[in-house]
Amino acid sequence: MTRPRMLERLALHRPELRAWAMYDWANSALFTVVITAVFPVFYSKVLAAGLDADARRSTFGWATTFSLLVAAVISPLLGALADYARIKKKLFGAFVALGVLSTAGLFFLRPGDWELGRVLFGLANIGAAGSFVFYDSLLSHVARDDELDQLSSTAYAVGYLGGGLCLALCVWMIQQPALFGLATDDKTLPVRVGFLVTALWWAGFSIPFFLRVSEPAVALEADEQRGMNPVRVAFTRLAETLRELRRWRAAFLMMIAFLVYNDGIGTVIRMATLFGEQNGIKSDTMLLAILVVQFVGIPCAILFGRLAARIGAKLAILVALGVYVGIAIVAYGMNTEREFWIMAVLVGTVQGGAQALSRSLFSSLVPKHKSAEFFGLFSTLEKFAGVIGPAVFSASASSGAAILSLIGFFAVGGAILACVDVKQGQTLAREAERALHS
Repeated sequence: MTRPRMLERLALHRPELRAWAMYDWANSALFTVVITAVFPVFYSKVLAAGLDADARRSTFGWATTFSLLVAAVISPLLGALADYARIKKKLFGAFVALGVLSTAGLFFLRPGDWELGRVLFGLANIGAAGSFVFYDSLLSHVARDDELDQLSSTAYAVGYLGGGLCLALCVWMIQQPALFGLATDDKTLPVRVGFLVTALWWAGFSIPFFLRVSEPAVALEADEQRGMNPVRVAFTRLAETLRELRRWRAAFLMMIAFLVYNDGIGTVIRMATLFGEQNGIKSDTMLLAILVVQFVGIPCAILFGRLAARIGAKLAILVALGVYVGIAIVAYGMNTEREFWIMAVLVGTVQGGAQALSRSLFSSLVPKHKSAEFFGLFSTLEKFAGVIGPAVFSASASSGAAILSLIGFFAVGGAILACVDVKQGQTLAREAERALHS
């Protein structure tokens, strides 16, 4: 197969498509190194070593909860503002800067700095979450309708590769510090340098997005003009969309379904290493397993894009949720490293596909001129729901009970998703676009 043909099958055959997908490569370093693999263990064993096990789990969980809550509150208004004022890329850049600087700040932490660590970790979460509102909203502007599922899935595969390579580099530094000139009396130095590398990775690989992805020209609503107060327009747009949610039934149900089942997915991602540590799994084993997940996820995310082309994105997501139910069952009974490995590989097979296809399916259900506004609402509902999973994990009497409760998130979310009329939703969105330009 020729290179152009291969790129077309991956939906990477135009510069703006490749640049959009590259941001998944950039930000995935944060998720692998800071959110999932390294920082939770660093927080537990170094920053909060003076706290008991329950306090370490609880304080870390509430840091996640609060940061997601802040992102949830500001996302819809900023989304509506971005659509009217045409500042998606500027707001995207502001949140990327916040996340990158906060991640770099982790380098300066010392043993016992658990309170400052929570603040910086929370700000990094807000930066990432805020950037996704505008990043995701631009998907339907850079890709054609028939490219949405594959581009979103390929971007997740690219993200797995980028996140995996950055994590591999950081693990290498942690395990072989002498090779990098980091063998000092300060045993935390290799880990802290890893946070600095993550920040530079995130910033550097975001550059193609700024160079190649254009700010879309968005048409105004019938009662809008250029030069109006942008904040007032943003509030007006948001209020109108909330009143009209009945009209966008498919998009609304998709939001509700996603916020439920993605809360389960997010909790698995964010709490996996703390759960493993409490069950006696060695840190080196967890780091290696999470690294393997990244590379298992590369082909699996691409294959989910191909599966969606055959059976539809909705059904492909339901398949992934069925696997997640199995993951929760394995995690509940986990007490050996072998079972941790089984859980990790299963996560790698479906994590990227479920989230990538959710993004592309929702994008196809909303009109392009309201994309940031809808993704702002999407993000808000997702973040408010994302508060529940970590909160359940933090408040539960045992981690096992919290993990088992995740089955409910996958089952209820899947049931709501099954009620989404995809064809009707896509038809309404395209009709709204044509009416605005007629």
